[in-house]
Amino acid sequence: MSEKKINAIEKIHLLSKKIGLDDDMEKTILNLEKTDEPDKKLLTLKSGSWDGEEPWFLIDEDEKIHTMLSLDTLLQIIKALQKTQEENFNLKLEKTIWQNVPIDFQDVWVVAMDEIKKRLKNAKDKRSLDINVSEVVKEIKKKHPNLFLNLDRYLSQPNKEEF
Repeated sequence: MSEKKINAIEKIHLLSKKIGLDDDMEKTILNLEKTDEPDKKLLTLKSGSWDGEEPWFLIDEDEKIHTMLSLDTLLQIIKALQKTQEENFNLKLEKTIWQNVPIDFQDVWVVAMDEIKKRLKNAKDKRSLDINVSEVVKEIKKKHPNLFLNLDRYLSQPNKEEF
């Protein structure tokens, strides 16, 4: 069975749908062509307009598709990704703390954030949120057992008669 080869324009329209761009939105599509001069290329407007909305799509000589964004848009995307990464990290930490049955969640959170800040201070990549939160909470539990319920102790005690 032979696969149908999709041309670059069709790929751009499929990609646009995947990333949630409106089908009716005018798409600026540019073509990049070689010239006789090795340090120059020819950029031509294939469809859309030079004032079109971002992203712009660029098709190179090898039919490879590239996107072009303004620096402001790129910075907004990076900021949104960083915020999402931070939120995911906080949710992971929160879940790990609750799984270890804290007596006072806020106390454990504060101690955990202090420990994480120390680790980040000593880390090579200061922006990294790639910290093993399970390891952090386990360490806190060892250093400060008073912050957590000791379920083993409660479960191992014989049942006392209830009123």
